[in-house]
Amino acid sequence: MRQYLIAGNWKMNTDPVEAAELAAEIAALLSARPPDDNVSVALCPPFTSLVSAGAKLKESKALLGAQNCHHEAAGAFTGEIAAPMLAALGCTYVILGHSERRRYCGESDSDIRQKIAAAMAAGLTPIYCVGETLEERQAEQTLTVIERQLRRGLDSIALPDASRLVVAYEPVWAIGSGLAASAEQAQEVHAFIRAELGAMYGEKSESILLLYGGSMKASNAPALLAKPDVNGGLIGGASLDANTFVAIAQACGS
Repeated sequence: MRQYLIAGNWKMNTDPVEAAELAAEIAALLSARPPDDNVSVALCPPFTSLVSAGAKLKESKALLGAQNCHHEAAGAFTGEIAAPMLAALGCTYVILGHSERRRYCGESDSDIRQKIAAAMAAGLTPIYCVGETLEERQAEQTLTVIERQLRRGLDSIALPDASRLVVAYEPVWAIGSGLAASAEQAQEVHAFIRAELGAMYGEKSESILLLYGGSMKASNAPALLAKPDVNGGLIGGASLDANTFVAIAQACGS
């Protein structure tokens, strides 16, 4: 049976009280209107809200994730959070390589590769983000950029099993803009990612979940999720509305 993952990236939104309220609302909706059994759901609040949100997700269908981690397991890195710390809080996933961190924090593919290795060593599943800017798409460099990010970001990363890696295609020009890639554009890139992962990991790649991120919402989710290589979504702004987020999860397989 085809598997899906709908992950909510809350970015720098919600204080601990607000996060607990939103997580509780989503958990209640998932209980009242559960998506199919082959659909996993994850919420990725800010670091300061992981505990309060996570407490509301116990006994629910939703799993907990984080938005970043450091590549070292411990040490003198003021202000950083280590992957084992996230695992100790009950996190299952961690978002790595998001374009906002590449752009605003100067993260390189090499930096992200180290974080992916650290996350896996701590038992977390990385959601590795790749995607092109508008200028790169207009220059017809989309696939070149994606190939470079995949090859450099996953260089020397062993894959014990497919459940240990998720890849999210996030066209930078669509993030937070209200624009979204068409279902056909998304499928083209996802098929390319699947082929690249196949060259890297062989048969294991067939079960790696590929998410689309970039203004996915309830209205366009069914068309995107119907494509054969789109296995879910990494949802930004729409994940801050419980009803919209759950509606996207329910669109999987529809």
